[in-house]
Parts: sequence; structure tokens; C-alpha cells
Amino acid sequence: MGSRHVPARTVLFEREKNGVTYRVPALIYIPRWATMLAFAEERLSADDAHANLLVLRRGTFYRNYVEWEDMKALETALMPGHRSMNPCPIYDDFTGQLFLFFIAVLGRTTESYQIVTGRNLARLCYVTSLDQGRSWSNITDLTLEVIGKSVKEWATFALGPGHGIQLKSGRLLIPAYTYHIECRNCFGILCRTTPKAFAFRSDDHGRSWKLGELIPNLQTLECQMVSVDEEDGNNIVYCNARSSLGFRVQAVSSDEGVEFQQGQLVEKLAETSGGCHGSVIGFPAPLKNQKPWSLCCSKTPIYTYYKAVEHFQNPTWVLYSHPTSSHSRVNLGVYLSPYPRDSDSWVGPWVIYEGPSAYSDLTYLELSSGEFGQMDSPPTTVFACLYENGLKSPYEQISFSIFTLYEVIQSLPPNSTSFQEAENQNKKKYNCKTS
Repeated sequence: MGSRHVPARTVLFEREKNGVTYRVPALIYIPRWATMLAFAEERLSADDAHANLLVLRRGTFYRNYVEWEDMKALETALMPGHRSMNPCPIYDDFTGQLFLFFIAVLGRTTESYQIVTGRNLARLCYVTSLDQGRSWSNITDLTLEVIGKSVKEWATFALGPGHGIQLKSGRLLIPAYTYHIECRNCFGILCRTTPKAFAFRSDDHGRSWKLGELIPNLQTLECQMVSVDEEDGNNIVYCNARSSLGFRVQAVSSDEGVEFQQGQLVEKLAETSGGCHGSVIGFPAPLKNQKPWSLCCSKTPIYTYYKAVEHFQNPTWVLYSHPTSSHSRVNLGVYLSPYPRDSDSWVGPWVIYEGPSAYSDLTYLELSSGEFGQMDSPPTTVFACLYENGLKSPYEQISFSIFTLYEVIQSLPPNSTSFQEAENQNKKKYNCKTS
């Protein structure tokens, strides 16, 4: 399992004695206001069909800890006769508007019922906030306007879950997936569906939204996306998705999330039996004079990767969280990739919670000198993770942990594939010479 070191955790949501359970975490950080927002579904039980409404805990970040407010039910994020599911927050840094997307599903209708019958009973909805989650607008239903006639080809659909992203251009992307109907028999009963991931997008700060193209080949379900700057100056949108194929599936887009290339299996990222949601977050590769270079290079030769490509633009690295077992939802871990386009570049895992664990959501903070207890030091890359966990079941609690990039690198298992392999592969790709 690697290092026994695990980050401290704070329980934000906990199953109640009457059976009320909190599931499907979503996390977002708003740097301008040092505000952390943790969302979840409140359910009458752990069952998907017993989802009810969405809840929120707001937190304020102080140096190296978060002070949390009490839990609040989002009463406007609710459609009469429907249950609210799959929270997916996204913050528009240009306008200061926070969107919380979610699906509203009719009654207790299950996803499996919709797949079997081919009758979609989910709606695409959102609420907004202009005061960092203190108050929320009334619900907006985008189903007819955005999905329109395409919904006839969908047995059902869902979002994320977890955070959406904003690109440098200002485009907003909401990760999603649908069970696309491939054929029906003559009696109108569904014969076959294929789950496919895609993104909803907005280029006018959320005033209007459009559908993206479905990932064309492999089965892809719950997903998240990252805007990745590559060393040669290119930018791609990277999608990492749940699958039922034994491994995660990834796909990249070169047109800001409208169309994705063929998906590929990521054999270093095993899926649990039946699959499980995972999270990805992008962040700028650290500079050579930051602690990861000076203190951990003897263990993991990560610094040589950056030196090999230092004459290109500062690349985006990606952190990924997911249960590390291929058999069950247990031992939540994080993995690191310096070159996410390459499915073989993942390093890890570092297990951050030992025991039953399932869905998670990541966010990242770049803190200035002294904000994380390190005075007179370069900016520190810090991650926060909101994840399901428990002692006997993954669905007993939703916990929050903070840890640094330095901790991630130091805690990677000694027999983990090193960043040297990524360096060697990319030297060949870009004809780089190690300095």
C-alpha cells in the first residue's frame, strides 16, 4: 500500500440514526473569497432511488485549515415530484456567478428502469448563487432547450458528479454521460444501450448551453474533465471516465470539449468490480525551486522530467482519486500524472484512506508563502479531497482532507513507476535533451 501516512480528515456529513444517508460528494474552491463549498445528496437510505435533496456546507479557508458552517438544505434546487441528484458545481471566474447543476429524476424511478424501458425521466437543472453559496436562485430546467429531440435517443442521463471546469477562453464545461439507445425492438422495448460520456458547454457565461459530441467508442459513464496545457504549447481537454471494462477510460479533445477522440483504456488505473466514480483535477507543474524538486528527487526522479521540457510552456499535471482495489470499493488513493495524454504515465497510488471508500471529488489551491505553515517559501500546491468512507460501508460518512503535492510525491510507493519513464517517453516525442 505504500506509506502508512494518511492526511487528517474532517467528517462533514454522517449517516443519521434514522437511516438518512449522505452520498455523492462535490467540492469546489473559490480562491477570490477563500471559500470551500462541499455538496452532497441527502438520501432516505443509501439507495439511489431514495435520494431526496441536495445539501451544502460552506467553509472558509484560514492558512492551513477550513472553518465549516452548519449543513444547509438547498431548498430551491428541487423540482416538485422529483429527487435531486449528482451535484455538479462550477464557478465562472469572469462574472463571479456560481452554478450548481444537477439532475431531477421523477419520483423513485431508478436508473435501471429507465435503461430497460428506454424512457428518460431525468431533467437537466441548475440553480445559481452570486454570494458564494449563501443564497440561491430558483431552479432552471434546461432539458427541452439544450437536449431537445436528442433526449428521444437517450434512455437516461446524468451529470459528473463533482465539479465542472472553466477554460481560459471562458467556456464552461459540465461533464455528463448518457445511456444512448442503439436499437429498439418492434414493440418499442429497449434492446441495447451504450453509456457514453460528453460535456455540456456554454460560451456566454451560462446564458445558453449546448450539447457536445459523445465519446465515440468505449463505454464511458460518470466522468470529470481537466484543461491541460501541454509542453509544446497545445491545450487539450482531458476526460477520465468510469467504465465497466476493468479499467478507467480516458479521451482527449482538441476543440475545447466539443468532440473527443477515441477513448482508450488506462491500464494503470484499475476499476472496481462494476466501476466507481473517480475525480481528476489539473494544476500547473511546480517550478524547480519548489520543495518537490529539492527534497524528494532522491526517491522519485521527478525533477528530471521538468528539466527535460523546461524550454516549453509550464505543463499541466493531473491528480486522480479513486478506490485502489480492483475488487471492491476500498482504500481510496490518489495517483499523479505529468503527461495525462499518455495513459501509461500514471504514478501511484498513495492511499489516503484505508477502509471502505467510494466516490470522491478533488480541488486544488495554490497558496502563497506562509499560508500553509511554510514562511518565506515558494507558492505551495495544496489539494482538498471530499470522499465517501466508513468502517463497514463506504456510505457511513463523507470526509474532507487537505494535503500538499509534496506529501503526494513523498508518499508514493517505492515500487511505483517513476516519473523517469514519462521523461524518457516525452524526450523521444519532442526530441528533448536532458540538461
